[in-house]
Amino acid sequence: MADKRQITVATGDGIGPEIMEATLHILEQAGAEIEPEFIDVGEKVYLTGNSTGIPQEAWDSLRRTKVLLKAPITTPQGGGYKSLNVTIRTAMGLYANVRPCVSYHPVIENKHPDMDLVIVRENEEDLYSGIEHQQTPDVVQSLKLISRPGSERIIRHAFEYARQNNRKKVSCLVKDNIMKLSDGLFHQVFKEIAAEYPDIESNSYIVDIGMARIADSPEEFDVIVTLNLYGDIASDIAAQIAGSVGLAGSANIGDEIAMFEAIHGSAPDIAGKGIANPSGLLHGAIMMLVHIGQPEAAEKIHNAWLKTIEDGMLTGDMAKGKEAVGTKEFAHAVVERLGQSPSTLEPVTYSKEPLEEAEKNIRPNYIPERELDGTDVFLFNNTLTIDEIAEKLERAAGSNHEFVMMTNRGVKVYPNGFSETFLSDHWRCRFQPVEGVKETQTEIRELLSRIESEDLDWIKIENLYRFDGKIAYSLAQGQ
Repeated sequence: MADKRQITVATGDGIGPEIMEATLHILEQAGAEIEPEFIDVGEKVYLTGNSTGIPQEAWDSLRRTKVLLKAPITTPQGGGYKSLNVTIRTAMGLYANVRPCVSYHPVIENKHPDMDLVIVRENEEDLYSGIEHQQTPDVVQSLKLISRPGSERIIRHAFEYARQNNRKKVSCLVKDNIMKLSDGLFHQVFKEIAAEYPDIESNSYIVDIGMARIADSPEEFDVIVTLNLYGDIASDIAAQIAGSVGLAGSANIGDEIAMFEAIHGSAPDIAGKGIANPSGLLHGAIMMLVHIGQPEAAEKIHNAWLKTIEDGMLTGDMAKGKEAVGTKEFAHAVVERLGQSPSTLEPVTYSKEPLEEAEKNIRPNYIPERELDGTDVFLFNNTLTIDEIAEKLERAAGSNHEFVMMTNRGVKVYPNGFSETFLSDHWRCRFQPVEGVKETQTEIRELLSRIESEDLDWIKIENLYRFDGKIAYSLAQGQ
């Protein structure tokens, strides 16, 4: 092979240095053609005053090598510290989080011996965008942002992954019976892209029943694609019922850069004791080897790992009461079995053919017609009654607007509300133009001035739009 492939390596915090040492030892002994370039990220960087936990020289290394193998890190307790994982994923465009979850029964006992699924999680959007505000003493909000381009590329990645890895089905998990616009968009894009892959079966689940099925019947799934929050939860559930969260590796894939890691945390309570399981990070490294075009080494390591656990060499989290080995002993056992394959568990093979780059979907250059259709004005109020607020808003509406309704925490309270509804100090008040009046930004500014003149404290607005004549906002009861 030509020159070794440079990779960036972060040894992490807690058990990170131990499991990284074990993983790199296995990779070296297996003949992986890599050249690690070590960086400092995580707790000690945070404590220097760097709120992201990653210094400039680490960014420079990552841009140069395009690949990061990262052990778990510790985020200091208290406010002001950003998630390093989220920062890297969003800054470097690592939009796809790929997490295989496989049963190793009967070596590691579980109730689902046929489980073999992969969760492809959107990695940049959803509630993990971290855009939050406290708007009143009672109410905070977190914005759930879903985009069509973001949905398109993660869903297409899932179908391409299925095709390249001989998977037969892709399932979508959403909650579009409630979040009809955000999850509805993701589901709509899923159906559009699924139609382009007639060779792959597709189906969808409402996320709550989908999660229940993962826990009860994971063998029903092959590849799962879903939104950021749902994917985070689903992958931990799947990893745990497969045998242990400590077994699962994770790939974070972007157009230019990729990061590979274990899905578990830094486990500071067992750091330095030599008992940590390096398997999750090792599986992340195996995925890395496939990504950088070294499938032979990946296959050799993966089969040696399978043979190791088949032979009863298990760390404490896998042994579950049986005799266990430590981190170094486990790594040495894997090295001793390099070149061997399991006999009870099914051996792994990786395609030696270079992966074809997926054809990038060129979206039509079409911008739908957007029409302003009113506004939702949010108020802070903890003194006036519903009727008193409504009386003021009816006056503020003026001749060009209709005061349509008012909700509290999303529940309609005016008109025709219920006295039993629990109230906070946060009110959404909908205004729409009367028939024959065209809504404009100027009209909305004048409306806000009239609301202020009624001594009402507005805290934000959300404009209402139609796209190509179709309503693009949630309706209240009775609308």
